[in-house]
Parts: sequence; C-alpha cells; structure tokens
Amino acid sequence: MKILVCDPVSPQGVALLQKRPEFKVTVLNHKHSEAELLPLVSDVQAIVVRSETKITRKVMEAASELRVVGRAGVGVDNVDVDAATQRGVVVMNTPAGNTISTAELTFSMLMALARKIPQANTSIKAGEWNRKAFQGTELYQKTLGIIGLGRIGTEVAKRAQVFGMKVLAYDPYLALSRSQALQIELAELDEVYQHSDFITVHIPMTSETKGMINASVMAKMKKGVRLVNCARGGIINEKDLAAAIQSGQVAGAALDVYETEPPPSDFALRSMPEVIMTPHLGASTHEAQTNVGIEVAEAIIDYLLNGAVRNAVNVPNLDAKTYALVKPYLHLGEKLGKLVAQLAPKRNERIVITYGGKANSLPSDPITRSVLRGFLENACGKDVNFVNVRSLARSLGLLVEEIKSSEETDFNEWLHVAVQDGNEIVSAGGTFFGARMQPRIVRLYHRPVDIVPEGVLFLLTNKDRPGIVGELGTLMAKHNVNIASMSLNRDKLGGEALTVLNLDSVPPTAVLNAIAKDPDISNVRIVKL
Repeated sequence: MKILVCDPVSPQGVALLQKRPEFKVTVLNHKHSEAELLPLVSDVQAIVVRSETKITRKVMEAASELRVVGRAGVGVDNVDVDAATQRGVVVMNTPAGNTISTAELTFSMLMALARKIPQANTSIKAGEWNRKAFQGTELYQKTLGIIGLGRIGTEVAKRAQVFGMKVLAYDPYLALSRSQALQIELAELDEVYQHSDFITVHIPMTSETKGMINASVMAKMKKGVRLVNCARGGIINEKDLAAAIQSGQVAGAALDVYETEPPPSDFALRSMPEVIMTPHLGASTHEAQTNVGIEVAEAIIDYLLNGAVRNAVNVPNLDAKTYALVKPYLHLGEKLGKLVAQLAPKRNERIVITYGGKANSLPSDPITRSVLRGFLENACGKDVNFVNVRSLARSLGLLVEEIKSSEETDFNEWLHVAVQDGNEIVSAGGTFFGARMQPRIVRLYHRPVDIVPEGVLFLLTNKDRPGIVGELGTLMAKHNVNIASMSLNRDKLGGEALTVLNLDSVPPTAVLNAIAKDPDISNVRIVKL
C-alpha cells in the first residue's frame, strides 16, 4: 500500500510508517499545488498532511484508491471532508496532540503581558536601560477569566491555580459537577468580563463566537484588563481591540492567531507596544509536532491494517455491511442531536437516547455517537468527531444513557432523544417513512409532529384560533421567505398549538419583530439543521 506524506511531519511519525513492510512511503520535500498533486495521488491508499497542502475534491477524484487522509493537527479546513465522505474516504485528525503546547503558550503569554517581557527585551537590546518603563503586575491573587473549559482551557486553569490566581470560567456546556471537581468557579459571561484582570479564550470558531469579544463587550470589562487569544483568529474583533487599547480600557493583549494570517502590512495592532504577537505557535513545540506525527501515523496504520478508525471526523468505526444498515440512523440521530441542542439550555446533566422497534436490533454505539456529535457541535466545534464524542461528553459532565425500549408505538422503528437539566426536559423523536427510509421528526416536546429534519425550522407556540396560519404565511411571503412545509399540533380546540415551519431561508429580523407584537404567539425559536 502506498502512502504519500505531503507536508513536514515529525520523523518519528514517518519512521513508524516506513518500518511497516506493507507500506511504500513517499515524502514530498516541498509544497505542491493541486495540479502538481494530481499525478502523484493516482495509486495511493493514504495521504498525510498538516495545514499547508490542500486535499480538494479534484485531488480525491484523482486518487481512485484513496482510503484515508490523516491530518497531523486539529483543524481539517484544508481537506474537503464532504468530498471525502461521498467517496468513502476516512478523514482523521489528531485533536489531543497540541493540548499542552497551546496551554503552555497561553500561560507564557499571560506572564509576558503581566511583566512586559518582550518590550523590555527589545529595549535593552537597543542599548537602553529604562527599568521604570516596564513596571508590571503580579499574577498572584489576580482573577483569570477563562472562556471555554475544554482540554486546553482546563490545562490553563490548572497552571493559573498553581500561581495563586483565582479562576473564573464561562462554559455553558460544562456540568456544575465537573467544574466543582476542577475547583473552578463557573460564572456567566458578564461576570467574567466584569471581574477578571486577565481574560483568555479557548473556544471554537463558530457563527456564535466570531467577533464575540467586541467593543460593547470590552466596555463591560475592568479598566486595564489584559486579553489573550491562542485559540482562533476572529474571536476577538481586532479593530475594536485596537480602539480599546488606545482608549486605555484594555491595558494589553497577546495574540497568537488572527483573522487573516499572516496579518496585513497595515495591521493596526502591529505597531502598538501594548500588544504581544506570535505567528500561530500554539502547536509549535518539538513535543507537540512529535505527538501529532506519531498519533496520525498510528491511526493510519491501525486503519489500513486492522480496519480500526481513530479520531475520524466523518465516519464511525463500522464494517461496510453494518454501516449500510445504520447509515439512515446516523443521519437522523445527528439531526435529532442538533435539534435538541438548539432548544435545550446549554448546560445539561443528562442525555437519554431511546431505541425502539427495529432500531433495537442495531448496534447502538455509532448511532449514539451521531446523536452526541450533533448535540455537541456548538459546544466543541471542529474538535467533535465520532471517536471522541463520548470522552467530550464526559469532560462536560454530561451523563449519556441508552435505553432499548419494548414500548409499542405507531412506528416500526424509532429513535428518541431527551436532554435534562434539573426538572427541565427537551425531547424529540424520529422515524422513517417509506421504502426509501425518508427521515421524519414525529415527536417534539412529547407532542406528535411531522417535520422534515433539514434546513431551517421555525418553531412557535400559538393560540389555536382561525387565521393565524394565514397570517404567518402572509408575513413570510411579504419578506420573501418561502415555506417548504408545515406541522401544526394543538392540545385542544381553542387551546395551545405547537407550529413548526420548514423554511427555505432564515427569516429576517423584521419578521421576528412583527411576530413579537402578536400576543397569541410565544416561544419563537429558529433551528438550523
């Protein structure tokens, strides 16, 4: 079997591949364009990349024998995962290899900010001796606000505690029991902003987190706060940060990641002495590069020789025959997970996945993992995959329970997902219609519905009165929003109805404002599946 290593990977990882007699390993010595790659991949079974080489749809189409792409690192932005899935190619990454290196860089940034080390270094090398200009502040007894307590955020918290810092953390997905075990105080975002002397972010880049640290947020912070971003560029609005530093609201910042990498020549923060900048060094240690190289090599070996899948971002660990049987449930399960995640509170203690009818005879683990993948997507971003979803759930203190039910229902096979936080329960159930196994959501909040689990769902509670459906349709049409389908269920004549619309696009704010004025409509929610 042929393996093509496209980017610089640690020699230890390459050696693991080369010492297997079953493999012929080719290592490219410089970056190749898409056109240059096409003739090189025609007969390879595995491709190894870091962040430089792009494995596009064209590359995969040219690689007719390709079985697996291994990414030595966390992100897979340079791999067309959809194209890989369509062609049956497994995409693996190495999410744990750079945890310590990024945590240590973050804490190094904190110390450098506190003591102005880079600025003092530049000054003395220029022949100056200006001690008064570099008076710093101690970390001891200061409050560190951590936004996101995943693997890296937790490691940063441990180091801060050793330095005598008070750790105040925001993570809406972390169970209280888990934070108590870590001896970390959970708080709401505004509390973190108001009480922290230093703030560091460790969250994925999503539509919710892009630009979340902006001018209005910085105005809520302590005057003289210091900010660190070693996570993803764009979480902190860079223009707003420059303005906040100029005004004195923010005393300094340390950045390892940027909205545009490398930053443009006119990047305002570059000229500010209060800002420390490094060129995306989170994983740039010998140990981290060795770890991810070994990890990706071991994963590829295990997959090609034994069929085992580690850290897959697009498929579960299943043989072909079983995969064909459970594939419809994987899709339905992920959609149910996404649905309840967007309807339930962010912090939950328990998720219960119930299998009924014919679903009882199927292996539940891959389906449960699909549900968890959909449910944890907003919390964990790109880190979540079929392999690590259970460990991610445990790290959040989320108890996962599977039930095989013998209860008789109106359906031959069904899947039900319920999320619980205290006494509040949000649930949804699904099944399939017809010989083509078309998925449907048939239960929501314990009420019967008929919803296609795709696209944009518009949910609301309304009084059961004549004309309300027509009013909704007219309002949507006025704002050029097309309704694909509708499900409506009432508890009694003239009582309360649950209405769900499948829309072709997200309704504009004007629609929501108009609906908010109707006293007969409440609990309006938009869910993206």
